[in-house]
This record gives sequence, structure tokens and C-alpha cells, in this order.
Amino acid sequence: MTKQNTRRKRTTKAEQRAATTEQILDEAEFLFSKHGFHGVTLKDVAARVGVHHTLLNYYFDDKKDLFDKVFARRAVVTSSKRMAVLDAYDEASKGKPTVEGALRAFLDTDLDLYIQGGEGWKNFGELSALVANTPGWGAEMMDDHFDPVVLKLISLLKKALPDCPEKDIFWGYHFVSGALLLTLARTGRIDRLSGGICESDDFEAVKERMASFMAAGFKQFCGNASAADQGEHQTNMA
Repeated sequence: MTKQNTRRKRTTKAEQRAATTEQILDEAEFLFSKHGFHGVTLKDVAARVGVHHTLLNYYFDDKKDLFDKVFARRAVVTSSKRMAVLDAYDEASKGKPTVEGALRAFLDTDLDLYIQGGEGWKNFGELSALVANTPGWGAEMMDDHFDPVVLKLISLLKKALPDCPEKDIFWGYHFVSGALLLTLARTGRIDRLSGGICESDDFEAVKERMASFMAAGFKQFCGNASAADQGEHQTNMA
């Protein structure tokens, strides 16, 4: 066998391994997004892939390793894309960002991935909602993957609202995060409540509205912050 043929064979094996890994990650992502970490076994994943479950041990150490790699695969994409857009917006705004501008850089960039990325990205959105609402290890995973980009958003919001108490900026982000994660969960509740006028899968409609809605909330919230703090102080003194 020539060296050229050997290289070609090795490349083919590497490509096959990569393709199999992606297939496993896709099917595991689907199952984890629907049933959570504890509701899925390696046998379940293997059955969807169409292989014997022992093959998964060749690619992953255990179920936790598989879960971590499923989550990290897309988490790094959305985190890095949002960080790049936030950095670019920070530079373009020359130290004078707006609340809506910062939120659009953060929210719209993320939503575009779910709009353009197909069902795989939407499955990851559901998985993110599950992880984010799991105390302990779930919160730690969100911290590990998303803290830098969230803190970048917070820094821009502080520039846009210099007189707003820091705690209110963080509470505002808490509300933004809750709305985004509920959207990503695609529970179907908005479909039923609205009689079909609104659809959980309609991320385009969410993108059109969410940043503007949340920006108005920040402005109202932070505009009344001083009065609220003063009222709280007077209540505590009574």
C-alpha cells in the first residue's frame, strides 16, 4: 500500500468517525431535550442511532460525557457569536450604547441561530431551557458556558443606563433570560392560550418583539429605580 493510499484511508476513517460522532450527538440531543439527563440511557441513544450500545463507549466515556459534549457543541457557537456581535456593537457605539441596541446584539444573534439552524438548533434550545432551570449542576453548566457573554451584555447595559442601580440591571437581565428560555422551551402554551394566533415555533415573531419589549421594561424599571429604592428605605424605617 502506498503512502498516498494510507493517507486516504486514514482520512476516510477520520471522516467516518466524525460523521458517526455527529449522528450520536444529534440523536442524543433530541432525546435529552425531550426527557432530560436522567430520562435517557445510552441504550436509548444507541437505539435511535441504530447501533449496539457498546459502540457509544468507544466515542464517549459515559452518559455524562455524552451530555456535556452535546451541550458544549452548540453552546460554544452561540456564546462566541454573541460575544463577537456585542464586542462589535460596543466599538461601533463609541461608549454610548442604547439598551435596545445591546439587547438586539444579544437576543437577535441568538434567535437567528434557532431560526436558521433547523430542528437541531431548536432541540438545543429546549435542552438549554431544561439545563438552565435545573438547580445545582444545571446552573453550573450555564455559568461555565455563558457567564462571559452575559457579563458583556451587563456591561453594555450599565453604560446605557449609568444611573440605574446595579441590582436592577441584574434583575432586568434575569427577566430577559426567563423570557428567552421560555421561548426556547417551545412548550406550546402560547399556541393554546392564543387560539393559534401565536406559535411557539415562530422565533421570527419573537425576534421582532422581544428586544424592544425588554428595552422598554429596562427604561421603565430603571427610570423608577430611585423612587422605588427610596420607598423601600422608608418602609424599612417604619
